[in-house]
Amino acid sequence: MGLGNIGPSGLILILIIALVVFGPKKLPEIGRAFGQTLREFKKSTRGLTDDITDDEKKELKDLKEVK
Repeated sequence: MGLGNIGPSGLILILIIALVVFGPKKLPEIGRAFGQTLREFKKSTRGLTDDITDDEKKELKDLKEVK
């Protein structure tokens, strides 16, 4: 059972619990920090996949030169 099985009622429950635990003043800050973290993660994974793609292109070019 993974996080993909959380329905709308589960998300509402999680938001209510977060509101009670952190309070209404902290939630925007937490959301903003989470968004920035997610954005940085996407940027770094995109950079890694670009590096891998560049390496694969170089290897293909080297193989073509050998033939």
